[in-house]
Amino acid sequence: MDGVLPFLVFACCLAVTLAALALLASFVRRRGLAGTAITAALAAHDEAFRVTAHEAHHELRTEGERRAVVPSPEGPFTRGCARGRLPRQRTPRMRRGGRRR
Repeated sequence: MDGVLPFLVFACCLAVTLAALALLASFVRRRGLAGTAITAALAAHDEAFRVTAHEAHHELRTEGERRAVVPSPEGPFTRGCARGRLPRQRTPRMRRGGRRR
């Protein structure tokens, strides 16, 4: 029994440490606190052990980067016209953004 006790203590400590790290990972994911490095490390873990989670990770990344094309209710977009109004003319006294000097 004396020879098994150190291995049992080591296994219990390892299990507790891994459980704490798993809880920390789920907390970081839920809160969105993960930085780029942590997100990449968790994605690598998911790729190795949970393939469906890794595929979902890539789907969410591409969905976040994708820009939705919203058609204008007034027809195709024309440069300089917004919602049927004529473009605003810049006068010499006007700065960018429409503020006076």
